[in-house]
Amino acid sequence: MNGYGGATPSTMGSHVGISLPQQRKPSFQPIRPQMRPPSMPPGPGTGTLPFYSFDPASVQASAYSMPPTIQTADSFDNEPPLLEELGINTSLILRKTTNILNPLRINSYLHEDADLSGPFVYIMFFGLFQLLAGKLQFGVILGWLVVASLFVTLVFNMLEGNDGDLKVYRCMSYVGYSLLPVVIFSAFQLFLPRGGMAILLFACLAVIWSTRTCTSLLVSASLHAEESRSLIGYSCALIYTAFSLLVVF
Repeated sequence: MNGYGGATPSTMGSHVGISLPQQRKPSFQPIRPQMRPPSMPPGPGTGTLPFYSFDPASVQASAYSMPPTIQTADSFDNEPPLLEELGINTSLILRKTTNILNPLRINSYLHEDADLSGPFVYIMFFGLFQLLAGKLQFGVILGWLVVASLFVTLVFNMLEGNDGDLKVYRCMSYVGYSLLPVVIFSAFQLFLPRGGMAILLFACLAVIWSTRTCTSLLVSASLHAEESRSLIGYSCALIYTAFSLLVVF
């Protein structure tokens, strides 16, 4: 029973003449995911990295088409010697050495191309002979050579005045190559008795030989240096006397 005397709203409306709206059943439809179209790769100027396609077949083909980079034996044969790459001319050093060994005729034209390779070899032999005599003097010899070169350069440029343009590098080459007689003396003193007249005589000969050689090379470095040969020779004599005393004592 309800408030309408047992009549339902539908029957009641049919008696009264009013049509009531019919109730519809709710229809449920499944929600399908929306398919988005594929996004295109971003182009330049978008602030992101562009997408590039990668084809392994093309990379493999290009790798096979590249020429080989393996060096053959011919390429090694065409390489210059190591000493030549370092700027060491062994033939020129030998010619300068034979020129120094001839005290009567000194060719100054061979020493126009100054180098320190030959003097460095002489210093190594000088230090080796001193080491065999029980004296470790590699640093002393090298330091004395540098100081002697600075001293001779200063004296030479002061004597020449405006014409004096001798560089320390060239002077060190002259002084170092002229050290060869003292190096030979240091080798002979290994077989001579210490404190005898023979070693003093060899020392005097080495000093005269080295002084004459270095003086001739320095005089040839300037046009007007012949006038001051005696003063240049005196400074060179002091230097090689010090090196000879280093050997004697």
